[in-house]
Amino acid sequence: MASIQKKGDGWYCQFLYRGKRHTFTIGKVDDEEAETKANQIDYLLMRIRQGLLTVPPGIDIVLFLQHDGNPPEPVAQAEQSEPQILTLGGLRDRYLETHGNGSLEPTTLSLIKTHFRHLVATLGERFPIGELGMADLQKHINRRAKMKGLKQGKLSPTTMKKEIVTLRTAWNWGVNMRFLSGKFPATGLTYPKFEDKPPFQTREEIERRIAAGGLKKKEIAELWDCLYLTLPDVEDILKQVDEKAIQPWVHPMCCMVAYTGARRSEMLRAFVTDIDLQNQTVLLRERKRAKGRATTRRVPLAPQLVDVLKAWLAIHPGGQHLFAQATVVARSKSTRKAATPITPDEAHDHLKRALADTKWNVMRGYHVFRHSFISLAASRGIDQRLIDEWVGHQTDEQRRRYRHLYPTTQQEAISRMFTK
Repeated sequence: MASIQKKGDGWYCQFLYRGKRHTFTIGKVDDEEAETKANQIDYLLMRIRQGLLTVPPGIDIVLFLQHDGNPPEPVAQAEQSEPQILTLGGLRDRYLETHGNGSLEPTTLSLIKTHFRHLVATLGERFPIGELGMADLQKHINRRAKMKGLKQGKLSPTTMKKEIVTLRTAWNWGVNMRFLSGKFPATGLTYPKFEDKPPFQTREEIERRIAAGGLKKKEIAELWDCLYLTLPDVEDILKQVDEKAIQPWVHPMCCMVAYTGARRSEMLRAFVTDIDLQNQTVLLRERKRAKGRATTRRVPLAPQLVDVLKAWLAIHPGGQHLFAQATVVARSKSTRKAATPITPDEAHDHLKRALADTKWNVMRGYHVFRHSFISLAASRGIDQRLIDEWVGHQTDEQRRRYRHLYPTTQQEAISRMFTK
């Protein structure tokens, strides 16, 4: 039953509905009008209980009773609001949210974030991406062309092109998701002149070029980036790592790359169960061969690597990953509850530490082992189909870049051509 009470000059009404007390103000009216309002509310509540009157969905009971059972129609807010414009920052966030679920390598995801950071610096976080035109992309290229790269020289046009490709990939994804429409406006873009990287060279070739003089620090650094190793070089480096590495996993990890041509990421993903010592093979888990799905390839183990892996597995700290850090770390105050997989940063840092005081401190990283493996296989006349299967190459561009031959092999070949 509804009740009315007077407070000051006005009246207010209270009633129960579905076990809950509600109150609303009637206002400044005379006693008779207030009583009539209370009776009206009692009558409406009775009809609701009898099922003769229904409160529309989404309508508050107080609003319904205040208007004697005829509340105003709700305003359709969705129809009044303007459509939201997708910005560059919004496209980036949606793209990264979707692809941050493990479908991309952490290093690839980090590179995509870096590319977007540079794009946002040019166009702005709130740039309406649907209005993107060729002039906007050229503006970004022109700005980046004035900036310096990692080695303090001019930024590589390859880096600029990769940034544009990242945006194009996100754009095409947005089209498929119906966030965007139309073709990515990259046709006709002008980049600074591309300069080919120096060819891969042995240590002796690089040292002769440096000794000739006239090179800047940037040019010397570029030469060392193109270092590849002969078999004696590989053996010497592995010996240095075995003697100087602090952690026991560093030497077997270097051997794994040197004797299989595996990528660092593939090596870090490997499980103990991927090693088949009986058949002398390892299963490598790929992420780059097929878009959108993980693939594998099986690579034979060299006899030297079989011996190294046997020794490593005998002291393996536990866990499913082939290369793992023990719970107690040598020369470190940190302890862990369980063995943990080696991270890319740990792998790189410990390789550099092991080679820091040697002549091989010029090695950029594990990838030098990989392309040296490819070169050694090619120089020994290994069938290209086997090389492709071992290292996961697919394109002619990859083959041309990495299938270089030792200078001595080329010299022997040309000598045989002109020998009577």
